[in-house]
Amino acid sequence: MRRITATLLLIFALCGSALAQSTPTPLDINGALQVRNGIIVNKNNEPPQLRGISFSWSIWQGRKYDNPAVVDWLVKDFKVSLIRVPIAVQPAAGYLDDPEGQKNLITTVVDEGLKDNIYVLLDWHDHNAHLHIPQAKAFFAEMAKRYAGKPNIIYEIWNEPERVSWGVVKDYAVQVITEIRKYDPNGLIVVGSPHWDQDVDVVADAPITGFSNVAYSFHFYASDPSHQEKLMAKADKALRKGLPIIVSEWGVGEADGNGEFDRDKTKNWLNWLERNKLSWANWNITDKKETTALLQPGAPVDGGWTEDQLTPAGQYIRKVLRKLNR
Repeated sequence: MRRITATLLLIFALCGSALAQSTPTPLDINGALQVRNGIIVNKNNEPPQLRGISFSWSIWQGRKYDNPAVVDWLVKDFKVSLIRVPIAVQPAAGYLDDPEGQKNLITTVVDEGLKDNIYVLLDWHDHNAHLHIPQAKAFFAEMAKRYAGKPNIIYEIWNEPERVSWGVVKDYAVQVITEIRKYDPNGLIVVGSPHWDQDVDVVADAPITGFSNVAYSFHFYASDPSHQEKLMAKADKALRKGLPIIVSEWGVGEADGNGEFDRDKTKNWLNWLERNKLSWANWNITDKKETTALLQPGAPVDGGWTEDQLTPAGQYIRKVLRKLNR
C-alpha cells in the first residue's frame, strides 16, 4: 500500500509539474505585436488586450520597488500580462543627471519582465522630451540594440507631452523612431499625444507615416471630473478614424494622483477599455500616500503583499487583473 501511495503521489506531482510548465504565457499566446488596419494585433491578427501595472517614476525616494522580485510577484499574484517601466528623465537625480544609474535600475526590471514572458513598456518618462532630443535618441538607440528581436518589448518614446503642438511631438517622434529602427526594425513603438496624452483626436487627423508598427498613447484618470464624457469622446473619434491606441497609463483617482476614487466612474472606464479591446497599464506601484498608489506605506519591497498591505486601489486593481487575465 505504501508503495502504491508513493507511486500515486509521484504521478500527481509529475502531472502538476507538466501542467504548470504547459500553461501558456502572454508571450506564448500573443507573439510579436503589429499594427494592422489601425489596430494593434497579435500573431493571430487579434487585439491582444494586455493588462497590467505601471511602476512609478524611478526617482521616488524611500522604498524601491523597481526590482525583479516585484516583477515576479506581479506576474504570479496580480496575473499581469504587461508592465510599464518609466525611466525618470527629470527632475534632479533623473536620467539627465545620472544616466548610468537610471539605466541600471530600469533595465533590471525590464529584463525580468521579458524573462517572465510578459510584455514590457519601456517609458521615457519626460514631459519635455522635445528639449532633450539628443539624450532620447542616445537612450533609445542603446535600448534598441539591447532588446532588438525581443517580441515583448514596447518602446514608449514620450510620456505625456504637455502644452506643445502635435507638430512638435511629431517632429521629435520621427527622429527617435528613425534611431530605433536602425537597430530594431520590428518592435512596437508608442508615441505620446499632446495635452498629457489626451488629444488623440488631433493626432488621428495627421498620424505619422513612413514607419511600421507605430501606435499612440492615451491617458485618463477615471475619477477626475474633467476626464469623463468629453475625453472619452476624443478617444472614440480617434479610434473611429483608425488610430492604433494603447492606454499606457490610467489611474482610479484624479489627474494629480490623489483625490477621489469613484468606483462607478472607474467601472465605466473599464467597460470602455473592454469594449474597445485596448491594452492598458494602471498607475502605479508605489507606497506613496496617494489615491492611485497600489501599496500601503511600508509594504515589503520584494512583493508578497497581503490584502491589508494593498491600498483600496491596489485591492481593486488586483481583483480586476485576476478576473480579466485568467
